Amino acid sequence: MTNREKFNYWLEIAQYDLDTARAMFDSGRYLYVAFTCQQSIEKISKGLYTLITNNEPPRIHNIWQIFRTLKKEPQMKKLVDIVSFDLELNKHKLFFAELLSYYISGRYPTYKEKISSSIVSEKQSIYFLQLRRFSNG
Repeated sequence: MTNREKFNYWLEIAQYDLDTARAMFDSGRYLYVAFTCQQSIEKISKGLYTLITNNEPPRIHNIWQIFRTLKKEPQMKKLVDIVSFDLELNKHKLFFAELLSYYISGRYPTYKEKISSSIVSEKQSIYFLQLRRFSNG
């Protein structure tokens, strides 16, 4: 499988996660909206990593860390202005950190109960807007 085919695979499953987030939003299951948004962006970041480096992505779930690792890759430095990339990445740092907490809550039931109380539909609408802005560059 070429790195372009691998990227397309990651992109396809990221879109599936985003569609799932929409379905969960419509049904009022807001914790899973955040979880599947996190999964979607994680898969996009791993797809980009694979496309640019032609290597398997790191086996981590921290979106911020995946992009930070990608930033250090020699191929990345040939493709983008790293200073501009870093500025854009920093704009999303808090968003990525918050999404990571929802990944953890989706995986660990006792944590899920604690964080579920902080989820409201308005916040999920903000996730969708940020996800769209992030996806569109």
